[in-house]
Amino acid sequence: MRSTPPEPPTSDDCPGVPGFRNWRGIYLFVFLWFVVVVALLALFSRWFS
Repeated sequence: MRSTPPEPPTSDDCPGVPGFRNWRGIYLFVFLWFVVVVALLALFSRWFS
């Protein structure tokens, strides 16, 4: 009995963005960038008030 070969990645799995191999990486990058921006806004609001 032979097992079926793995399916090649579809166009939905490959986002076509340089530096990212899958959508999970893009989502993680966007989430972490959001956290950084919110933290910077909190720091700047304390610093300049």
